[in-house]
Amino acid sequence: MQIIHQLAKRGILSDSDVARAADAVAAAADKAPHLTLIEKGFVKEEILLPILAEEFGMDWVDLTQTKVEAEALVAVPLKLLHRKNLMPIARHNGTLTVATGDPYDAYAIDELNTLTGLHIQPVLGSPKEITRLIKIHFGVGGDTVSSLVEDRKSDIEFLDDMETDDSELAKQAQEASVVKLVNEILVEASNERASDIHIEHEETGLRVRYRIDGLLQEQKLPAEINRFQSAIISRLKIMARLNIAEKRLPQDGRIKMRVSGREVDVRVSIIPMVHGEGVVMRLLDKSRMVFSLKSIGFLPEIDRKFRQLIDLPHGIVIVTGPTGSGKSTTLYSALNEVKDESTKIITVEDPVEYQQPGICQIQTHAKIGLTFASSLRSILRHDPDIILIGEMRDLETAEAAIQASLTGHMVFSTLHTNDAPSAFTRLIDMKVEPFLVASTVEGVLAQRLVRTICADCRTEYVPVTDDLPIDFPHKHNEDGSPIRLQMGAGCRSCRQSGYRGRTGIHELLVNTDIIKDLVVQRVNSNVIRLEALNHGMSTLRHDGWRKILNGTTTIDEVGRTTAGDIS
Repeated sequence: MQIIHQLAKRGILSDSDVARAADAVAAAADKAPHLTLIEKGFVKEEILLPILAEEFGMDWVDLTQTKVEAEALVAVPLKLLHRKNLMPIARHNGTLTVATGDPYDAYAIDELNTLTGLHIQPVLGSPKEITRLIKIHFGVGGDTVSSLVEDRKSDIEFLDDMETDDSELAKQAQEASVVKLVNEILVEASNERASDIHIEHEETGLRVRYRIDGLLQEQKLPAEINRFQSAIISRLKIMARLNIAEKRLPQDGRIKMRVSGREVDVRVSIIPMVHGEGVVMRLLDKSRMVFSLKSIGFLPEIDRKFRQLIDLPHGIVIVTGPTGSGKSTTLYSALNEVKDESTKIITVEDPVEYQQPGICQIQTHAKIGLTFASSLRSILRHDPDIILIGEMRDLETAEAAIQASLTGHMVFSTLHTNDAPSAFTRLIDMKVEPFLVASTVEGVLAQRLVRTICADCRTEYVPVTDDLPIDFPHKHNEDGSPIRLQMGAGCRSCRQSGYRGRTGIHELLVNTDIIKDLVVQRVNSNVIRLEALNHGMSTLRHDGWRKILNGTTTIDEVGRTTAGDIS
């Protein structure tokens, strides 16, 4: 209990906390005392660890700022590193500096000394950071591939029964090491807030990448994983209830699982490629999704206009943007805004990603003829007030949406266009009559997602004027002084990227009588765009500049997701 007394002596624990902390430590006798104190919230890790290091006469190191030397990773026993959570960080003249998260476990250091024949210099580091460094340098699931760790309870639970057979492929896929490896990949992706997992066969072996905040990040894997390539794919097929023997045709499936108490839906797509089957899994974490217009990132003026559009009694509101730009989230948020007991809302989606209470949702099934267009014809007989169409992808669907609008319904839908004005010309290109487009489309919202600056490492800086984009509107303050912007310095919370989370940038075009005339005349989208700008439309790029100035995102992010405006 020495560490508890030291914390009390330094005023970190109150008298009442001391007794409760002692009880908590005694109740968890099989766990190191400092880990119990941190987990139970008595003291923060960054406060406790330096004090603990001082008590043990060790150096404390901030592993987020420590560079691991390549020489330290050579000829170290992986089994012990994983089992005891040790991370070698430096090696010099026969001395191996090793970070440990548990200074009470002297046997681990003695064992490492015996196995390596080196003098071990232990330093104290964050247990979470040690785990992270092990995954970075030895690979996600490295302990499983080598069968090197003790069995422990999995953080993952599958909600659907899995069917398998007695084939050799199925037996390989059901081996404990393969099952555990796949589980670790899924858990790691979920904990890192990944939206997608990419598993790709290459000539040199297997590659796994996570898409985090919109960008793919490669995960280091142990070389031994290449021996398990076929078994990994087969395991995923079994989990998604797919045909494990079919390797020549694309397959799509779904996995329902619970990770650390959170329900996660996984959409699985498998496509045969040159060197083997490629897998992409879309992770839909229901607990992390918030469908509210307040979370979309609208600036006040766009928020006011968009709310006016979705409150109209009839018409069509379109949200445009590329795949993964948050269109579905915006539409769900709009539906939740207008939803009440007196309103009937029906959606047609492919697929239904998030089930929403109070909304009737239909999943299309093209193989049996349940398409967007056929569903819409039936929907109108169910007396809806508001209809959401997942995507207007062809003439038949667009005409059905327009017909619904003309008969007094409010219709929300999406299109794949680069900006808001292009939505009008896209519908006309589908062979929809221009006068119908002009009279029914009330507004178009174009959007992109940009990464937001990490709140934990946010810092101010003065940009070099010559490095600012030519069209950046504010290069100096009104008094002539240089502007100050914000950026993320990089920390543990954001994986050293400087960004954590995403928000939208938006371009809202509200239809006017002049624009309606231009649409009927079949003018190109640039003419519509100039007219909308004259009436106050803010472009995607200009909305991005405003979010830079208010400290939400950075110049690099807006430049990455938008093109320069046409003057």
